[in-house]
Order: sequence, then C-alpha cells, then structure tokens
Amino acid sequence: MTETFTLAVDAMGGDAAPDMVVAGLALAAERHPAARFLLVGDEAKLAPLLARHKRAAAACTVRHAPDKISGDMKPTAALRLRGASMRMAIDAVAAGEASGVVSAGNTGAMLALSKIFIKTLPGIDRPAMAAIGPSARGDMVMLDLGANVACDTRNLVEFAVMGDVFARTVLGLTAPTIGLLNVGSEELKGDERLRQAADVLRASYLSKQFHGFVEGHDIASGTTDVIVTDGFTGNVALKTAEGALKLVGGLLRQVFSSSWAARIGYLLARPGLDRLREWLDPRRYNGAVMLGLNGVVVKSHGGTDADGFAHAVDVAMDMVVHRFNDRMREGLARIVSLQPAVGPNDATGSGTAGPNVAAAP
Repeated sequence: MTETFTLAVDAMGGDAAPDMVVAGLALAAERHPAARFLLVGDEAKLAPLLARHKRAAAACTVRHAPDKISGDMKPTAALRLRGASMRMAIDAVAAGEASGVVSAGNTGAMLALSKIFIKTLPGIDRPAMAAIGPSARGDMVMLDLGANVACDTRNLVEFAVMGDVFARTVLGLTAPTIGLLNVGSEELKGDERLRQAADVLRASYLSKQFHGFVEGHDIASGTTDVIVTDGFTGNVALKTAEGALKLVGGLLRQVFSSSWAARIGYLLARPGLDRLREWLDPRRYNGAVMLGLNGVVVKSHGGTDADGFAHAVDVAMDMVVHRFNDRMREGLARIVSLQPAVGPNDATGSGTAGPNVAAAP
C-alpha cells in the first residue's frame, strides 16, 4: 500500500488519555510541520479535543476505535480485542499506512501485538526495548530494558547493532561507543555468552566503537554512549536509577525545608537547581523504542503529560525521517556472518520475558 500517514497514534493509551495525547500532538505538530498523524480512538471523545487544539486537528486524520486496552489487561486478552485503539494503530503500520506507531498504553500488550502483526526485521531474532537516559557526559542509550529476560550471544550482538544505529539516528552521534554490561570490566569476567558477544563485536565493523565490558557505575558516568545488556538486568538497572532519582529529590526537599536558613539557601541555589531539574526531567527522556521490528514502535510512559508525549513523538519522527530500519538492515548485513551459531538447547539459554513480563520504562 502507498504510505498515507507518517505515524499512527493510539489516542486512548495512558493515564490521562485522550486529553494528554491530543495536547501532545499539538506540540509535536508545531515541531514537525510536515508530519501527519493517524489518530486512532473514540471519535466522540476526540472531536471536542481537536476543536480546542487546531494545530493537532490540521495534522490528524481520526480513525474511530470502539475499544481500548486497559493498563492491567493481559496481552493474551488484548490480542483478541480487534477494535482496540492500540491494535488498530499497530494494524495501520502492518498494512503500510503508517511508518510507525506511538502509544502510552499497556507495554506488554504493545510488545505482543507488535511482534505478531508488525513482525521483526529479517535477521533479527528478537526485538529489544531501548531508551535514552542522562549521564555525566550527556545522553546515552540503554537496551534491552525488559523485552527479553535472558539473552544469548546472538541477541546481545544484535542489540549492539540496534543501539549503534539508534544512537546515530536519535542522538546524532557519528561513532557512538558501545559497552557490554558485566560484573566487571576485565576480559575474563562474566559468562560465556558475554565473552562470545565481546569477541564477535571486536571482530566486526563495530570494533573501533566497542569499548568492552562496563559495570553498573559506568551507566551514570557515561563511560560509553550505548549500554547493551539482557532485559532482566536492564530493567532492574532502570528501576534502580528511577528510585535513586526519586530518593535524591525527596531528600533535597527535606533538606531545603528543614529550617529558615535552609529555605534561604534554596532561594540562593534555585537557578542551579532549576537547571538540574530540567536536565533530569523524565519527560525529556520519554519514549522507549522497541527496536528490531519492521516499523517504528515507540512506547510513551503511561503517566506522562503533553510535553512528555510530544517528546515520544519526536523520537518516532527522528527514526522515520532518518530511515532507521534501512540503516538497521545495513548494519545487520555487515555483522551476520561473524555471529556464532547458537542452538535452541544452548546452555546459556535465550528465554524471553514474554508479553506478560515485559516491563514499562
């Protein structure tokens, strides 16, 4: 089919949908004047919102969806809900009507639906969830964040290729450095799948960019631009970082409200704290991407606001405009011959989180 729409958008996914979604599209339409959106959701609820957001209305075509997938719905149940807004938005990508989809809805359902209907790129064993985060040296990319509980050597090598292309496409880096997350930086550390993946990457076209093994503290310090790991470890690291940021924020509020002197100190430090708050604003990093699929799939945080959702749309637009999947195919073609054969009964295993285990970033 001829591509009619750039992005399909699930209007009903997210805690504050559809208001947040439409307001976010209004912001995104200002940033991307040439963009067009297929907005899928309850037409009766969308009409008054689009009437208030003229810029979004001009960029959107509405497709009515009678149902929606709730946040607690199991992926197996979501697969049967053909009239759901998320399902219909994903179907639009599968049919070639849109180049990508953005949703703030149920992560497990989105992963399951995307894998079944959009399918993976040729040569990709499994898709991975990637997201951008802050570090001491600037923004960095980490994957997998929950799509695959356990990974074999092939998966980790593919994730490195995906992370390289993602960092080039979204962060604009010309030669992003890549690290494999391990229990130590020494070459003999870790299990066989990690050591094999490192050997493959050292022998590949990514050899000059491959830093080697990195540890947990390297994530925040920005030792490499791309951190590669399995979904279990990646999701634990992500949630630990989120908890640490909340802890620091809470402690700062306690400190600056503990006395009159502390309140005065806050007023003096406020300009710097405002810059820190802006740098660490989670809305700035909203938009986890399911890499390795035959179309752009971006998962927005369900609790985000219009600014955060607009940022998720920005990520999707970057990937579409800069031909992310075409570049992915090129990278995979250059590395596939170097990968070791890993059988289905390999001792290291390659289990997947499955649709019920996938975790939202």
